[in-house]
Amino acid sequence: MNIPVQIDENSAEPLYAQIEKQLRSLIVTGQIAAGTLLPSIREFAGTLSCSVITVRRVYQDLENEGLLRTRQGTGTFVAMVEEDMRSGYRLKAVTEALETAIDTGVAVQMTEQELLELFADMVKRKYEVQAKE
Repeated sequence: MNIPVQIDENSAEPLYAQIEKQLRSLIVTGQIAAGTLLPSIREFAGTLSCSVITVRRVYQDLENEGLLRTRQGTGTFVAMVEEDMRSGYRLKAVTEALETAIDTGVAVQMTEQELLELFADMVKRKYEVQAKE
């Protein structure tokens, strides 16, 4: 199975965090269905050109969150994600992204009003572009 995860080697974000974030998003949005058998740790590490330890950490973290389940001798599967859990993950992901953006705005001394106007403008432009597609 091809899992569309891309690594940005120039990013300051740790490799495991990049992979974990993208894999979590694919699971929570249903792009990888419940019950899907994921590649083995070694196979996925080879595909991503990273260490087995990195992928093992990603799988363990997502299993601890309840998004993956491992059956000894069979492999790692995507777990069933309930709708309220999906909503919670989506809200958490957006909240974290917005907090980072706000922190950046505060760090460069933007006012609350400037941030609100920038956010509203960006949301408007994004949805206008999507409507044209």
